[in-house]
Amino acid sequence: MNNMSSIFEMCMLIAFGFAWPTSIIKSWRIRTAVGKSPMFLVIVLIGYICGIISKFYGNQINYILIFYSINLAMVATDLCLYFRNRALDRKKS
Repeated sequence: MNNMSSIFEMCMLIAFGFAWPTSIIKSWRIRTAVGKSPMFLVIVLIGYICGIISKFYGNQINYILIFYSINLAMVATDLCLYFRNRALDRKKS
């Protein structure tokens, strides 16, 4: 039962994870923070951090942590690009 739960959790993380590369590429290319929500990105970061903590707290350290970590890194990258783009927006103004 626990194995199936982990498989479905992994599928959820993979599905969510497919959105981040597209967002990162767009943030890199458009070079503007317009339309981005840093609050949304921070909330998602907190969600992934909570997921990672729950794995350690529940002593369920397994391969699922890799998917949480990859998604966390991608969201953090997108958030960094937001701040870079915001600085670029300020230079343009």
